[in-house]
Amino acid sequence: MERISSEGAIPAHLRGGIIALGNFDGFHLGHQAVVGRAIEWARAEGRPAIVATFDPHPMRLFRPEASFFRLTTLDQRERLFAEAGASAMLVFAFNQALAQRSAEEFISLLVDDFGAAGVVTGEDFTFGRGRSGDIGTLRTLGAERGLAAQAVSPVLDEHGEIISSTRIRNALVAGDCETATRLLSRPFAIQGEVIDGDKLGRTIGFPTANMLLGTYLRPAYGIYAVRVRLPNGRVLGGAANLGVRPTFDPPKELLETYIFDFEGSLYGQSLEVSLIERLRGEEKFDSLDALVEQMERDVQQAREILRK
Repeated sequence: MERISSEGAIPAHLRGGIIALGNFDGFHLGHQAVVGRAIEWARAEGRPAIVATFDPHPMRLFRPEASFFRLTTLDQRERLFAEAGASAMLVFAFNQALAQRSAEEFISLLVDDFGAAGVVTGEDFTFGRGRSGDIGTLRTLGAERGLAAQAVSPVLDEHGEIISSTRIRNALVAGDCETATRLLSRPFAIQGEVIDGDKLGRTIGFPTANMLLGTYLRPAYGIYAVRVRLPNGRVLGGAANLGVRPTFDPPKELLETYIFDFEGSLYGQSLEVSLIERLRGEEKFDSLDALVEQMERDVQQAREILRK
């Protein structure tokens, strides 16, 4: 799996590829259908399968004041695309220059700069200055340049509703991990570096691995049963507090994870914490003893959930 940038030259062996074109933040079931179609097409014709994504997200350029909303980092997307069978990830650097390209200029970019033989998008994908291009534009103008185009219909869930990143974000903000997991096809996961904390947890018998939330969407604050992927690939259960720790002063937004049956230092290493189920909201306790008693109950409940 290779990662290439729109601002650099594409390697010769990746020219003539089939490009899955979209943002693919979250890589939910709908995104998987688009990428899956591109990979099938590429394999059928013996071509490279390339998944394109945008970073930063276009919303950051057009609405810089927007709250954090990302569901995946570039590293997570790269791993997910590789697991799906893609040859490479193409990262479009979304800036004013790219935003101002006309639809025709964007198609020229695909053909001339990246040597694309075909593209696959969702039916609702738009591109070019003022979102002037769509799948019809791709098919019409692309055909003139030898670029074939296919569109994939929205994927529906068992209730007949369209699977979308917006629905997943709404579920997470509501603390509904079950819905988010169902639409993503896996639990929502936060990946980041373990930072040095206040070391309060170890004094009360619950040492935690602390991580900043970065540009991720903020799910509902609270206590979660989680699964933790360690740097060596080992996966362990845990209980995590996601929020601002109202019992302690000053408030500090963190993801603090108590990893079951683990000993050792993880400072400076990267973890991926998957949210399995939200146990409760954050609470402010009158004493440290009361907090510890509740944490013991939380850990027991999390263990039971993960056993199931």
